[in-house]
Amino acid sequence: MSYATLTQLEDRYGTRMLVELTDRDTPKTGAIDADVVERAFTDTDAVIDGHILGRYKLPLAETPPMLADLAAAIAIYKLHRFTPPEKIKEDYERALSQLDKIAKGTIRLPLEGVEVPSSGSSGVQTTDRERHFTEENLRGWI
Repeated sequence: MSYATLTQLEDRYGTRMLVELTDRDTPKTGAIDADVVERAFTDTDAVIDGHILGRYKLPLAETPPMLADLAAAIAIYKLHRFTPPEKIKEDYERALSQLDKIAKGTIRLPLEGVEVPSSGSSGVQTTDRERHFTEENLRGWI
């Protein structure tokens, strides 16, 4: 299951842009090549899974809207064979930044009960040892 769909990409970026990016046949067919889009989705899913794997159990039962938004930004960037427009590049970099924040736990996804529990060994641990110098054995020195 991909985090974004072709319909979402069409709604956001328009059919015309997707035809321009995916129609790589000679002569041009004038239609969106679903195989090219699927490859971009596969690459996008791998990027997202790589970031959230340490924090959430995969596969997710449902796709949060935030991940669908990030997936669309990454997929459209990956569909560009040449230098993408500045807005597409900025959206891609923002998406990767947000995925880093999700991986670190700064941003939490609204998914109930899927966050991997911590091992319980986090935090400060101290070990106290026997004191060689105490008030009793230093009497007369202090």
